[in-house]
Amino acid sequence: MSPLASLSPISLTDLVAESALLTRVDRKYLLTTAQVDAALTDLPAGTRVLEIEGLRRFDYASTYFDTDDRQSYRLAATARRRRWKVRTRSYLDTGTCWLEVKTRGPRGTTVKARQPHPVGMPSALTADAAGFVEHTLRDQGVPLPRDGWDAAPALDTAYRRSTLALADGARATIDTRLRWTSPDGTELAPEGVAIVESKGGSTPTSLDRALWAAGHRPVRISKFATGLALLDPTLPAHRWHRLLTTTGSLAA
Repeated sequence: MSPLASLSPISLTDLVAESALLTRVDRKYLLTTAQVDAALTDLPAGTRVLEIEGLRRFDYASTYFDTDDRQSYRLAATARRRRWKVRTRSYLDTGTCWLEVKTRGPRGTTVKARQPHPVGMPSALTADAAGFVEHTLRDQGVPLPRDGWDAAPALDTAYRRSTLALADGARATIDTRLRWTSPDGTELAPEGVAIVESKGGSTPTSLDRALWAAGHRPVRISKFATGLALLDPTLPAHRWHRLLTTTGSLAA
């Protein structure tokens, strides 16, 4: 039986109320699914799992947008302070979609702004959506051309996610069944791989401590940038190069 099955459930309403964490510190880990199960057995009492209508794992799909010269990718690759990501995220099990803009805040925090997006239009930005993106980026100090922000779909991702409400008030996500697809239809789907992400304050979460005790350390990985790099070898060397060359799990 999966360790997730033994956890108490938490509703989406309670999860949002307790740990929305739109400004947070993210720590990411690249694990096998077996390593994830082992880590979950060491979490303290009080850890709960998001459950909606009996489901504890949910299918997600995202479309990431970037400029023609891959500005979002290049800023992330060089760890620039004013880097950004823009995506639509579709919650396939609940039939909803959101437009999200992620930027960097002070002291390494991640700031996320979001608004509802038309279902069935994940790869298209309406005038209102484009205006929301541009306003958010400018508000966060991201330098934009005078004629405004302009980008197109650069990568599609799909995965299955479980979300944990940790006993210390933080949150964590576990993504499996990863799949990346480029605009030309090229696809990569590594097997047996999980990306685990803790989302808390500056203090390590209970999940971080459990993973560290098992010998795992945070890695520099981004589903957007890593997937784009794997599918487009013409892109320049980046901050994830060591990860991609020391493990064959993602390129399998």
